[in-house]
Amino acid sequence: MIGALFPLLRPALHGLDAEHAHNLTVRALTLLPARTPPADDARLAVEVFGRRFPNPVGLAAGFDKGAQAADALLGLGFGFVEVGGVVPKPQPGNPRPRVFRLPGDRAVINRFGLNSAGLDVVAERLRARAGRPGIVGVNIGANKDATDRLADYVACTGRLAPLVDFVTVNVSSPNTPGLRDLQGEAFLDDLLARVVATRDAAAARNGTKAAILLKIAPDITLDALDAICATAIRRGVQALVVSNTTIARPASLTETKLSGEAGGLSGRPLFAASTRMLAETYRRVGDRLPLVGVGGIDSAEAAWTKIRAGASLLQLYSALVYEGPGLVSTIKRGLLERMRAEGLASLADIVGRDATALSKAA
Repeated sequence: MIGALFPLLRPALHGLDAEHAHNLTVRALTLLPARTPPADDARLAVEVFGRRFPNPVGLAAGFDKGAQAADALLGLGFGFVEVGGVVPKPQPGNPRPRVFRLPGDRAVINRFGLNSAGLDVVAERLRARAGRPGIVGVNIGANKDATDRLADYVACTGRLAPLVDFVTVNVSSPNTPGLRDLQGEAFLDDLLARVVATRDAAAARNGTKAAILLKIAPDITLDALDAICATAIRRGVQALVVSNTTIARPASLTETKLSGEAGGLSGRPLFAASTRMLAETYRRVGDRLPLVGVGGIDSAEAAWTKIRAGASLLQLYSALVYEGPGLVSTIKRGLLERMRAEGLASLADIVGRDATALSKAA
């Protein structure tokens, strides 16, 4: 029903400032009555890092930063939800306006700057939903003014890992100065070692062992990707998330007045670059490390391409601004149609099938 109503609501929402519209949407979701997630066709199930996902279509971090609406979002049909990003101390993020719709490009530019209610608030909200069904993860970062960013990631991991299915280490947001520098090999090695050790210590105390994921940028060099993949495997990361938003501005953008705004670009224009990076990553890790494909997924065809490029799981966010929550069901139906057409019993049968070709796509 929510999906059916979206075309009627979209003009009103798009008449508002983008951030205000987003906040109203999250607030509305928190007011929805509790709803059991709809059952999915068993052929859409995905088993990775010790968990069975009912379907591969997840919600990316950034939508529900404060972990306010995870259960309502699962009720819309997502196979999993990633809340956050979360940083230890509350911080307001960058000055407004800081998010811009580019409707002609089906894109969004944001420079939120990891605005966060802080670790205490998010931990309490996640604790309150303990025992409820559905796979929920959390994206973690470092405070803008942190003098010890390693300590920020460790603090978030220690508090949140016992409360979620996975923790995504975000070192690739373009909106916190210096954060992408943490993708450097030496620092990343130390960071992941400490995060994994902290997760293991928390699991020993609480009996719940969250998976550790690493989210990378689409703008890195292939040499840097080599080092990131090797470090992630060596340090026992359970999956790579490819990719975050881009600081690039493709020449194809038509919304030229807004395209010059600083921040990370997401949505349809990110699809090609993020898919190439996904395919390049798959070529390096193969079946040693599952991948989460993110960036420009706005149709079943785009989702199918991400899986062929190497994704076991998918995440979307920006496309919801234009297509609404009905997109989730549309993608799932489209994946099943393609599976039937090819006689596939599982999506795992096509993961990475065309990675080599897609890594070279123009």
